[in-house]
Amino acid sequence: MGLARAVEVAERVSISSYTTMGLGGPARFFVHARYDADVRAAWAWARERGVALRVLGGGSNVVADEAGIDALVVHVDTRGIEWREVADAVEVTVAAGEPWDDLVRCAVAREWAGLECLSGIPGRVGATPIQNVGAYGQEVSDTITAVHALDRTTGETVSLPPSDCGFGYRDSRFKTAAPDRWIVIGVTYRLQPMGKPTVKYDELARHLAARGLTTPKLSEVRESVLEIRRAKSMVLDAADPNRRSCGSFFMNPIVHAAHARQIAMRIGTGMPHWAQPDGRVKLSAAWLIEHAGFTKGERAGTVGLSSRHTLAIVCHDGARPRDVVAFARRIRDAVAERFDVRLDPEPVLWGELSLEN
Repeated sequence: MGLARAVEVAERVSISSYTTMGLGGPARFFVHARYDADVRAAWAWARERGVALRVLGGGSNVVADEAGIDALVVHVDTRGIEWREVADAVEVTVAAGEPWDDLVRCAVAREWAGLECLSGIPGRVGATPIQNVGAYGQEVSDTITAVHALDRTTGETVSLPPSDCGFGYRDSRFKTAAPDRWIVIGVTYRLQPMGKPTVKYDELARHLAARGLTTPKLSEVRESVLEIRRAKSMVLDAADPNRRSCGSFFMNPIVHAAHARQIAMRIGTGMPHWAQPDGRVKLSAAWLIEHAGFTKGERAGTVGLSSRHTLAIVCHDGARPRDVVAFARRIRDAVAERFDVRLDPEPVLWGELSLEN
């Protein structure tokens, strides 16, 4: 079955080999998009035939149903990094299919500040504005100047400024407000040549201090971030027994200040929390999970928590998508019962999977 002149539509392609959890049944249709034109052609093909369309990048944020995906899955594998100097900054435009950490490595090597704390995060560039990816004191929305996307309603390519992206904590317009409208094909970031690294996260600051680095370079911050993430099995490593995960399965919840105080008083011990600009308080999902009775390495058959981090749900031999969802639901319900706090998942669930009972 041909698509345009350069792209081939395959049928019943297993998704499991394209996801970091190693799970997922067959996609009804599948396109490996190496160029932006392939993405546009795939969108047109699906629209003409009334077939649903799903976009897949690095597969590090997807739990796919083993029953299969009744859609055309477009695997975005485009490449390209371009930059230009503007005033006191450099604007870097990157194809959606570029591996994220390759971009961070490139920026740090060229001494462009702005992405160094986001080292080691798996996935592709195209996912970063959707999730508003963040870690260790930085978020991509701090540097994004434009998101280039295919508008599925018109077929036109648009460049959206940050003000139109609806960025929030691990959120954006692409994820929540209109998740089926755009396909991200590129992102432009504004970085600072010879800029100072961002060191405002306590854990990172302590790690740098332990290395005797009071005025660290960008490369030294990247090294520390990678060491911290590696110690938590949050860097993809084929030899790591915790490797089959989506990283953090739950987002840190944000609650009203009064609710946070109630939880702290009930527990009677130090509770990690961070004041937000709107007066609410961000809590640690990992802390809530642990104080709801779960421990690192705990297993329920073929799935369990990472032996290094209670936020990561790990698949073992024989794991199935429904096992992951059932275990995640058990964690979510335990936290809700103990603290009256709802944990929302970071990964998207494809097919008939749902955390709702």
